Amino acid sequence: MRMSSRPTASALVALLLFVVASTVAFSATFATEPLTIRKADGTTAAFTVELAISADQRALGLMNRREMAADTGMLFDFGLTRRVAMWMKNTYLPLDMLFIRKDGTISRIAADTAPHSEAIIDSREPVHFVLELNAGTAARLGIRPGDRVMSATIDAAAAKP
Repeated sequence: MRMSSRPTASALVALLLFVVASTVAFSATFATEPLTIRKADGTTAAFTVELAISADQRALGLMNRREMAADTGMLFDFGLTRRVAMWMKNTYLPLDMLFIRKDGTISRIAADTAPHSEAIIDSREPVHFVLELNAGTAARLGIRPGDRVMSATIDAAAAKP
């Protein structure tokens, strides 16, 4: 019995496209900057964060990452203040999501989000930023709503009318 090479060629092309798309997704680069959280008691916690500023960067976020250092995170800048919905699809790391107003104050913390979940994680109010940290970081460091997040990106947004 002779098999057609057409389905095999189609499968190879599909596989090649998948590999190329995966390589592009994994090779996305993000600028970084220092970020500090000033807690109500006056103490601070310092991080180095990757910046998810473009739509493509925000769509990729921390998806497909298997690890993240304890003093790092990702800051999503939406460019405007609005209600935000996040999810954990294709995200292997459990995360704390800190929803941040334009002035840098934390409005809400969604702690210990479930990896790979498609459940919507809602900001519940208009925010300008979301900071993703390793799950448990907010509790371990005593970070709470009302604390202030400071970085060049957040300070620049807060300075605009």
